[in-house]
Amino acid sequence: MSYEPYEEDPERSRPSRLRKLVANLGWLLGGVALTLLLIANPLGIHPLDTWLHRAFGHRASEMTEHPASGTAMSNMKTGNQSTAESGGEHKILFYRNPMDPTITSPVPMKDSMGMDYVPVYADGADQAEAGGATVRVDPAVVQNMNVVSAPVQRRDLTREIRTVGYLDYDQQKMVSVTTKYSGFIEKVYANYIGEPVRRGAPLFEIYSPELVQTQEELLSAIDYAKRLADAPADARQRAQALADAARTRLSYWDISDAQIKRLEANRKVQRTLTVTAPASGVLMMRMPGLEGMAVKPGMELFHIADLSTLWLSVEVFEDQLSWLREGSEAEISLAYFPGEVFHGRVRFVEPQVEEKTRTVGLRIEVPNPDGRLRAGMYATVRFAPVLAHDAVVVPSLAVLRTGERNLVIVDLGGGRFAPRDVKLGPEGDHYVQILSGVEPGEKVVTSAQFLLDSESNLQAAIQSLMTNGKEAPDAN
Repeated sequence: MSYEPYEEDPERSRPSRLRKLVANLGWLLGGVALTLLLIANPLGIHPLDTWLHRAFGHRASEMTEHPASGTAMSNMKTGNQSTAESGGEHKILFYRNPMDPTITSPVPMKDSMGMDYVPVYADGADQAEAGGATVRVDPAVVQNMNVVSAPVQRRDLTREIRTVGYLDYDQQKMVSVTTKYSGFIEKVYANYIGEPVRRGAPLFEIYSPELVQTQEELLSAIDYAKRLADAPADARQRAQALADAARTRLSYWDISDAQIKRLEANRKVQRTLTVTAPASGVLMMRMPGLEGMAVKPGMELFHIADLSTLWLSVEVFEDQLSWLREGSEAEISLAYFPGEVFHGRVRFVEPQVEEKTRTVGLRIEVPNPDGRLRAGMYATVRFAPVLAHDAVVVPSLAVLRTGERNLVIVDLGGGRFAPRDVKLGPEGDHYVQILSGVEPGEKVVTSAQFLLDSESNLQAAIQSLMTNGKEAPDAN
């Protein structure tokens, strides 16, 4: 007796497989649902939480806490007000106008358009104060974001201005030596450029027929006045006038009183006259071949520069000129004297602006008592003018400039931050004056404020959408 192998009909086995697949899928879905009910719901991570919270301000876990009492349905209609009225942590402090947050009321009311005032809760007071833009950040996140705050201070606001220039001679202390009479140079005592001279030191000897003649006239007038000592008063006065006229003519030719007195005492006419230096300094110019030369009135024979002070010529931009004026102090450093700082004051401000460079020239007077500084040296100049005294200032890094408004992020403490509009004054060295918006003692964020500002704007937009979504049904 033979047996044939059993072969299952494919058409009959297909429905059984589908039934098994459906049964397995049902068990899987049931397990997932049970997990959500037993685990996810108590932990507040229900999949519908995000959508429900955005749409109605409540989570699925809150809606299922008391299903029999209907609390969830009432919360959907009244928002968090039931929690606030029940004495929970969401206590209502006041109500604010939905269109103007600055208008508040201690009791519920409607505005002129029939819209209900929005309640402000105890944990949201800081959002109300900042127009709903206050950001709460966990301290650990603050540290990870590297948020740095600085206090609002009162201090003098200075602005550093740096420029370069070169030393030059003080034009007010440069002297030219000339003669007011014709003559011949017979002997020269100052022989080379750069030679130091002192006031009253001899420069050269000159023979001038006019000087010799005037000396003789002076001596003759003195003798004539002595012979008329017993004459009438009118005659004595005329004789004395002749002597005085000769003395005056010599003084007009730059003959010193000492030389005139020596001539009267010696009673001897000097063939040559010694010309002395009118000021102390160094010789900057000497006419070549001077000895034996015939000179005429007005010829520049020597040029003397006084080096006790020098002028430092610098240029500053026209927008910096408003902070500088005559008398402004300057710190000067030179590569020739490393580590040393010299001081000077602005002596002169040029009256015109250079058209090509848009700069203005300044002259700084630099004392040079020991003569170490020399004309032609390059120098670095630093000005530190005071822009405002006892001003309210914040670090420049703390200001967010949008083009239309200026903002700072105020550190409210406890991980709370709020943007605030400020009105700016002049800006100095890493600080800017605040005319209004913040007060001394507050703190402003100087690092990562862009992230906080973006977060606050996003939070304000979300709160505005949520508020409008809650108020729309009532308005209709």
